[in-house]
Order: sequence, then structure tokens, then C-alpha cells
Amino acid sequence: MTNMEINEIENFYIKYGPMVLRRCRFLLKSEEKAQDAMQEVFVKILSKKEKLESSFPSSLLYTMATNVCLNIIKAEKANQKPENSDDDLVSKIASSENFVDRILTNDLINRIFQAEPVSTREMAVMHYVDGLTLEETARECGMSVSGIRKRLRKLGERVKVWQEKEGNWK
Repeated sequence: MTNMEINEIENFYIKYGPMVLRRCRFLLKSEEKAQDAMQEVFVKILSKKEKLESSFPSSLLYTMATNVCLNIIKAEKANQKPENSDDDLVSKIASSENFVDRILTNDLINRIFQAEPVSTREMAVMHYVDGLTLEETARECGMSVSGIRKRLRKLGERVKVWQEKEGNWK
């Protein structure tokens, strides 16, 4: 596809803005911060529109939203006194210095999803990470609930095979 045009970005904002905002709300746990992060995502898209391709806009925007939010969390964590917030998984991931574990986890996730369409990864994150119901996930993906259920079931089977093959990874 061609580089992004302004009207294309406007359409992405209308179509994918709610998805980006939900992701930001989930990660930041603050409406105000989520709104700011969503705006930052689209400002970045605008500033880099000549370099970006619009092949998989929902995946691009979802990834950018995640990265923007994790950077915000990391910056806030750096400015705070250390606290006992071990139960805050997002904060731990964002500020983790154990790059080996992060690389191994990313590698495993990439191997699991390499044979899957990008949309399967998106629906898995929406359902399992963001906590959307099957109905909400289906609406976001433009699919039927049974289609979502079938894809997630096949993904679950593939993960079980990987788990048996790789051992008990966590």
C-alpha cells in the first residue's frame, strides 16, 4: 500500500480511536492520562505519515498505544519513590530491567503467533488481556462470536502444543 494520507489518518482516528482509548485506559487506569496518550499516538502517526504503511492499521495503532502507555508508566515510575506495588503487573513489565526474560517471552509469543493472522493476535489481546467479552471482541473485529471462539480455541490448542514442546514455561 501507499504511504498514509491525512484523510486516511482521520478515518483511522474515527474507526480505531475507541480501540486505542480502551487500550490506554486499561494500561494507565486514568481517563485523563488515557486521553492524552491516545492523542499522542495519533500525533505520532501524523508526524511519521510519510514513513508508515497502512497495511495493518489496527495492529500498528494497538502497538503504538501500548508503547506510548508503557513509556508513560516507566517515566512515572522513575519519578516516584520505590513502593511495594508487586501486584501491578503492567508497572513491573514497563519498568523491568530483566531484558533476557522480556526477549525470551517476546520470542515465544512471536513463535506462537507466526502462523496466525495478525487479527488473531489482536483478538487474543482484546479478549485475554483487555478483558473484552467474546461479543465485544467480535464487534471490534467485525466477526461473529462463533468465529472469534473458533479462532481463540485453535490458538489455545496451538499454545498447548507449544507448552508440551517447550516444557512448563510461564
